[in-house]
Amino acid sequence: MPLSAPPAKDGLKKALRLISTRLPPLRSPGGIRLPHLPLPRALAAGATDAAEATAPLSLEDVLSIPVPATNAEDEAADAAIAKGQFLARQELWEDAEARIIAADTARDATPGGTPIADLLAYGARADVVNAVEHALSEGLPLTERVTLDGIMSLERMRLECARTPVMSTVVALAHLDISWACRRAARRKVNRQRSAILSRAEAHQSRARALLEQLPDEAAQQPFVAAARCALYSAGGAAEPRQIADDYIDLIRLDPCNPRHQRALGTHLAEQGTHGLSALELEARRVAAVVQDHWGAAGYAWVYFDALAQSDAACLGVDVAFFLDGIADIVARAPSQDRINLMSAYCSIALKPRPNSPPEVAQVRAQIAEAAHWLIRDHLRELHPMIWAHASAGFDNDAPVRSLRQFAERGRMDAMRAIADLFRDEIEAGYRVVFTADGPEVTPG
Repeated sequence: MPLSAPPAKDGLKKALRLISTRLPPLRSPGGIRLPHLPLPRALAAGATDAAEATAPLSLEDVLSIPVPATNAEDEAADAAIAKGQFLARQELWEDAEARIIAADTARDATPGGTPIADLLAYGARADVVNAVEHALSEGLPLTERVTLDGIMSLERMRLECARTPVMSTVVALAHLDISWACRRAARRKVNRQRSAILSRAEAHQSRARALLEQLPDEAAQQPFVAAARCALYSAGGAAEPRQIADDYIDLIRLDPCNPRHQRALGTHLAEQGTHGLSALELEARRVAAVVQDHWGAAGYAWVYFDALAQSDAACLGVDVAFFLDGIADIVARAPSQDRINLMSAYCSIALKPRPNSPPEVAQVRAQIAEAAHWLIRDHLRELHPMIWAHASAGFDNDAPVRSLRQFAERGRMDAMRAIADLFRDEIEAGYRVVFTADGPEVTPG
């Protein structure tokens, strides 16, 4: 299904529709039972009557850990996205382009490693993409102007900006975002509707590829453009594992400190089935060698990170000792609470046993999951609920989220249960666990 010509110049403003959701500070609800946890003996001994002695304990009765309303990672990301969105709404595209180039050249990133250039570009296209996502969620037909006016106006902006590599990449990424939104929407439709939506997804995917293939080779020497080209692999479809790996290795050499590229490589190889999984071990070691000066053994762990959580076959090929060395190097080189929460949630939630996994696969995941003990006891100081919620969803970016607040609260509760289970012996002995700036402290209940 070909895309039509760009609409009038003012089409972008008419198509923009902001959908923003702010997550308010989370508060701990009481009365939530701690599963499989008997009443601490110290509390039972001090009870004044039978009703008090048998009253259920909430997680908050036995465990306390700070849950900040925001953190340095979120603040940096929100600021960059807001700046890109503001510049787009004011049609200050030259300023937007200059900021993306400057951030990309300097390799500016959030504390968690997200490139500022990517965030600026996301903000610049967010209104257009959100408008399409909202239209799809409301069941509007693809012939509605809201599903096309925004992206066509971005196409016109690209022409007015002389088809520069940065602006072409921003538009290509918008097409990719819309393609992914269409694929998600297609899963909820019946056959006839699904076919039409998937056809639209393919059209946007093809347009994104065409825009990126038109760019000169020297443009791909910047991480922002190179990452967009690699993002084409995320739409699925058959691809040669070696080509995927070579493209990602080129990107990783340009931006070795960014773990997202390394994680994406492992994910895209795993998506290629047997051929991709057979290349996973070699490419993980190849990445580890490339980024050794920056990450130590962590490159190996980053490449396997999502593949181990999603694929039983990946577990059969991993070098567990090497992977655990990688986790230790991640913590040693980037010990932010955002990163500690990610690693703790990964080991505690994402790698939890699956009912139908073969015993040898379950053993691999269990060995790695043991790292949660030292990660939480030695390094965790505060809780970032959204990270734990994403771990519960298998780090699936396509997982439906109807309410950010409920999604975060689910992550908070999953984290609380996992941490309480880690301190089960102390809690059963009648103690309360309180996390401080110096780590967890065990105090009388």
